Amino acid sequence: MQKTVDAEARVPRGMSRDGLVLFSYGFRPFFLAAALWAILSMLLWTSFLTMGLPVATEYGTLYWHAHEMLFGFAPAILAGFLLTAIPNWTGRLPIAGRPLIALFSLWCAGRIAMLASGSVGVTAAAVVDGLFLPVMLVLCTREVAAGRKWKDLKVIAGLLILSLANICFQLQVVQGGSPELSIRLGLGAYVLLVTIVGGRILPSFTRNWINQFGRTDFPVPYNRFDAATIIIGALSLGLWSILPESVWSGLFGLAAAVLNVIRLVRWRGWGTWPEPIVFVLHAAFAFVPFGFAAIALQAAGLPELAVLHVFAIGSISLMMLAVMTRASRGHTGRKLKSAPVTNISYIVLAAVALVRPAAELLPEYSTPILFVAAAGWTAAFSLFIFEHASMLCIGRKPLTVRGK
Repeated sequence: MQKTVDAEARVPRGMSRDGLVLFSYGFRPFFLAAALWAILSMLLWTSFLTMGLPVATEYGTLYWHAHEMLFGFAPAILAGFLLTAIPNWTGRLPIAGRPLIALFSLWCAGRIAMLASGSVGVTAAAVVDGLFLPVMLVLCTREVAAGRKWKDLKVIAGLLILSLANICFQLQVVQGGSPELSIRLGLGAYVLLVTIVGGRILPSFTRNWINQFGRTDFPVPYNRFDAATIIIGALSLGLWSILPESVWSGLFGLAAAVLNVIRLVRWRGWGTWPEPIVFVLHAAFAFVPFGFAAIALQAAGLPELAVLHVFAIGSISLMMLAVMTRASRGHTGRKLKSAPVTNISYIVLAAVALVRPAAELLPEYSTPILFVAAAGWTAAFSLFIFEHASMLCIGRKPLTVRGK
């Protein structure tokens, strides 16, 4: 006779047996939608630059672009990561099915409202968009508190800062002001999350990979040095948000850059270069000290847009792409080994992170640099979709065994 294997461990996590597979786990809809929005929003932005295509003109196309990168595209990836990671941290069941559909719909409503702000009104668009991050904050806080994982409140603090930054961004735009402070605050929240979560996953993933070969040159585990580095980095980001060109901002930025270089060296990532899906995490984190060094240089006259894009593309987006590819494979039961297409996407986005800040340093070449960066960005996330869309949308049937 035949019986169905009921043990959850026999079916890879994130693979739904019933219902729509896309909404069986948080990473599935949010990673896919984030990549699609990364492409579409960039195409709209470049169409505005080249052909004058009207995009959210009542809101301000420049502000729309900044907002959708920082508070549209990136929060989707953050949501996909947290909705997948927190159940692992707490041991509680993941948010799935109808609650996940509702949360995802709220994110989609924000994107539509922002794009249609000329029709629905800037204030109404701001209100609709402003709902998603606070709802995420409440959900994640509830799960962490229910699981009594108090040490993970550090991640909740980053999400709180991000929610407040988005609200401040919207208030400043609605009132006719400039949201520069909110942009720096939002970027700072993401970088802080990278230093916190990166310090948790990079040594762990690196140790697991090294251990496969019987080696013992493991990364240095988390200790007081890591905690001190995170604190100095948080102070640097806070000063930069408020006083971006001050001497103190520059000094703390320099200190944070040095400490994060040491931290990166302690993780011994250079030994993982034969496995790109691990090595890319270290490469992405390398943009963290690069960004802090840029903060120090801003105090000496480096244009702020260059600093913003070092953090936004290198420290944040490349790390997010690395996490997306790893989680998409790992949580759908596939080997944690990147395909050539994925490796190309890593290289392309890393190149964009290096090229885009040059648009401010070489203003006479800014137009071609911007187009090259936009093309690279679009290509990197298109490659992600090409490689991973089927993994995210299609599940596997329950396993069966034959017995007597």
